[in-house]
Amino acid sequence: MSEKQLILVVDDDPDLVEAVSMKLESLEYRVAKAYDGEEAMEKIKEEKPAMVILDVMMPRKNGWEVCNDIKNNDALKDIPVVLLTAVANSVRTTSYTHHDGKTTLADDYVPKPIDLDKLMEIIGDHCK
Repeated sequence: MSEKQLILVVDDDPDLVEAVSMKLESLEYRVAKAYDGEEAMEKIKEEKPAMVILDVMMPRKNGWEVCNDIKNNDALKDIPVVLLTAVANSVRTTSYTHHDGKTTLADDYVPKPIDLDKLMEIIGDHCK
């Protein structure tokens, strides 16, 4: 039997982290949790998750910055990143230009409020 894949869930809303974590665990994924961008980067470097579910608006380091740090690091760049955002909720694309004009290379996004079924579908597409 293969080892369960680890997914890192990052959001400053503990209730959202718990809801996503419970759903993932019910689908046989292992879950790591972080509540801000700096904590997320520490866990990503330590644990090398199969995927990162990442809120955009967070304290200390926002999701745009974390996503860019992941995608610009040769050791981490292949980790799929799904952004949870209210910002880019009308267009599905692999890059997002946000308020400071920088482009973030995310693998997908789910608009907030999140649809857990849609998020699980995206996770299933990336974590086979």
